[in-house]
Amino acid sequence: MTDTDLSGGTQVPGAFGGGRGPRLLSGGGRRATVISTISTIVVLAVLVLIFLRAPGSGAVRHTFFNPHDMWQAFTGSARGTYSVGEAIWLNIRMFLAAEVLILVLALVLALIRQSTSPVLFPLRVLSLIYVDLFRGVPLILVIYAIGFGLPALRLGFISSQSFAVYGVFALTLSYSAYVSEVYRAGLNSVHRSQVAAARSLGLSQVTSLRYVILPQAVRNIVPPLLNDFISLQKDTALVGVLGAIEANQAAQIYASTVFNYSSFTVAAILFLILTIPLARFTDRLIDRDRRRRLAGATA
Repeated sequence: MTDTDLSGGTQVPGAFGGGRGPRLLSGGGRRATVISTISTIVVLAVLVLIFLRAPGSGAVRHTFFNPHDMWQAFTGSARGTYSVGEAIWLNIRMFLAAEVLILVLALVLALIRQSTSPVLFPLRVLSLIYVDLFRGVPLILVIYAIGFGLPALRLGFISSQSFAVYGVFALTLSYSAYVSEVYRAGLNSVHRSQVAAARSLGLSQVTSLRYVILPQAVRNIVPPLLNDFISLQKDTALVGVLGAIEANQAAQIYASTVFNYSSFTVAAILFLILTIPLARFTDRLIDRDRRRRLAGATA
């Protein structure tokens, strides 16, 4: 049995139905996998060879990839240094605390900016100024302003917190401005017919927002939210400029004490261990959402 090509001329046996079609497609998929794997190995091998044959390869390996210094930096066994492996837990705690605060504050900002009530007009103006301000100022400057500015105000409890607390506060202020725009995009992605249907069932505006609009909006913005939180995990290293002993700061102390930069390699590896699983999880969610949309379009 033959299938007619869409162009109208050539006939390909079994191209769309039974016969050899599925075998050809599966064979092509296996060949593509083999080719991509071999090409990746070849490229990596070439890069390693170039690195090893470079005139300064030995010095770079001793400075950045020294096994002895990497182990000492990880454990903090060298005198006058801190353990990079223990310091990474401060990054994780700051990340988790900031993430919760960002999700809440950004949602409030997005809902205020989406509101149309005349009573909330002053709040809409303030939220707009807030978003424009903290999206325009570099994060490192926000950290400096909060970390050194609040203690200088001498406001008792507010001015007596640790550098890690000030770092979490600065991260929350900066990232909430970005995440609020992600929330707004999700809210705008929900079709107006959904809102009209919810109101026609007798649901109030608040109830419709809670049970109809927000669940759909959050489902649409999960991938970009996770991408923002990957960046947030890395940016916790900037809090070290205030003096908090997190992974990057511990690596810097080791490097300035031992005069070897292998500690930065250890810190980089630890950050990769934290961020790569989250990145792959984000890719999986994006692929699942794409397949769900394609299934809905073809249904």
